[in-house]
Amino acid sequence: MNLRELRYVLAVAEHLHFGKAAEACAVSQPTLSTQLRKLEDELGIVLFERGGRGVALTPIGAEMLPQFQAVVTAADAIQHRAAAARDPLSGRFRLGVIPTLAPYLLPLVFGPLREALPCLSLEPWEDVTNAVLAGLRAHELDAALIATLPDGSDLTGEELFQEPFLAALPPEHPLTARTKVAEAELAPDVLVLSDGHCLREQALSVCSAQPPEDAQLRAASLPTLLNMVAAGYGTTLIPGLAAGVAQDAGLVLRPLAGGAGRMVRLVWRASFPRREAVAAIAGVIRDRLSGFSSPL
Repeated sequence: MNLRELRYVLAVAEHLHFGKAAEACAVSQPTLSTQLRKLEDELGIVLFERGGRGVALTPIGAEMLPQFQAVVTAADAIQHRAAAARDPLSGRFRLGVIPTLAPYLLPLVFGPLREALPCLSLEPWEDVTNAVLAGLRAHELDAALIATLPDGSDLTGEELFQEPFLAALPPEHPLTARTKVAEAELAPDVLVLSDGHCLREQALSVCSAQPPEDAQLRAASLPTLLNMVAAGYGTTLIPGLAAGVAQDAGLVLRPLAGGAGRMVRLVWRASFPRREAVAAIAGVIRDRLSGFSSPL
């Protein structure tokens, strides 16, 4: 039994006609018929009922058809995986992205990535920094876009672009009268994301603020935080790529006097073999964001 014979079985089952199945398999009808007879003799069963009115699967043929399909599907998957290994710019590529970056960066870069790397199937995985780094180490991800330095010598990476922070203010806030806002001025009423988000620690550090011990707000996403600021509950820092969403929410944005920001990096396992794919993805993103600066 071989894969060619199993493909012949599937073709006849699909077309219920030996001539059409042979044409679909690009072989002569006698060749296909001979190979199917050989398979039936080897298995000791009859897979097809042949008659003057056409071809039909026998009960045992119908029962075994899903198994034949599963074998052929598995064999195709092995071939595709091997092809991807030979060509690092094809096949699946599982990309982790942190939540404060994914909704704003991915729409900008996915089109250029598909155009530049048409054989690469990108699969984004959005999660907080610790989770995507754990996914990298568990070989569940191939690379990740983060905004902090990775810890440990088992991971490596490269810088892609500097993303400035912006002060996000309710329309009636006194700081809206400024053309620029000093980072420390946001400290008294700055709102931050819940634990686990790197943007939380970055915002607290930039504003020289202490973590709120009895804060009532536990925002797990940046859109929630923006809506709370818009409702007048405080101020916050946002990454520059989120400026459009913040303005749509009715916030007033101001650049920071100290020019604080974060470096966005692409990281991967030091042992990861598909370096060409990593380099290609990094190049596309870097080119797409080459002119990026504070949108104000």
